[in-house]
Amino acid sequence: MRKPAGRPGAAWGATVGAIGAAFLLASCGLVPEPAPPASQTPSSTTAPSPTTPSGSPSEEGTPSSGWKTFTTTDGGLSFDYPAGWTVKDPGGALGGEFVDVLNADGKTMAGLRTNIVTGAECVGKTPYEVYDSEPMVALAEGGGADGGVPRYVFESRGDDPDPVSTQSTIAAYGITMIPEEPGELACPMFHLFLWPPSGAFFGGTYNPESNTTPGDPKLPYLEKAKLYASTPEYQDVRKMITSLRPADAPTGSAAPSGDSP
Repeated sequence: MRKPAGRPGAAWGATVGAIGAAFLLASCGLVPEPAPPASQTPSSTTAPSPTTPSGSPSEEGTPSSGWKTFTTTDGGLSFDYPAGWTVKDPGGALGGEFVDVLNADGKTMAGLRTNIVTGAECVGKTPYEVYDSEPMVALAEGGGADGGVPRYVFESRGDDPDPVSTQSTIAAYGITMIPEEPGELACPMFHLFLWPPSGAFFGGTYNPESNTTPGDPKLPYLEKAKLYASTPEYQDVRKMITSLRPADAPTGSAAPSGDSP
């Protein structure tokens, strides 16, 4: 997969707010501690299967049929997910929305967090790849780092040949507000986007043990990530995350037409 072409990302060191290393690497699984359980019960309603997002990296993956719609307890955001999956609120201490989405086998596919302070600092660039990308115009209310549209992305950092992720090599999917990098190296992943009152995260880290992937288990981790991008499970994950929208927006509005890199 070629590197993305786009605007330089060197200028995003002064984005909104302050951020620590945990948030800078949110796409690597370093997300905030759980928020306290909300007094309301998260709503989950059956909805027609949303339109398959365009620009899919492969025709091999076919998303599940039969989907439901989840709306956060504050009524701010909604997303669609496969009927066989579940959405759970584990609770915590940040005062925002905190939910996990589990597949039919009980494995976590993604997490949604809100009320996160956003900002970024490019502390060093490493080799990277982008496996999939799509703009998410329904989330443009908060704007991007330079006023642009947030985008869904499945990408990696590092180039270690190990069969598992390492401290310097990781792949993850989520929503970012950082402009695409034009060269062979990229700043650390920043899978956060602006959303009132501060920012939010919706995504997950690629883990061969949780994310069902074909092929030899001994393959390098990044080769497995590429294979995962063509699986039906990934298509479900992608379709779910790109369906994220303001709760009052119509179903399917978060999946605009267009080609991914």
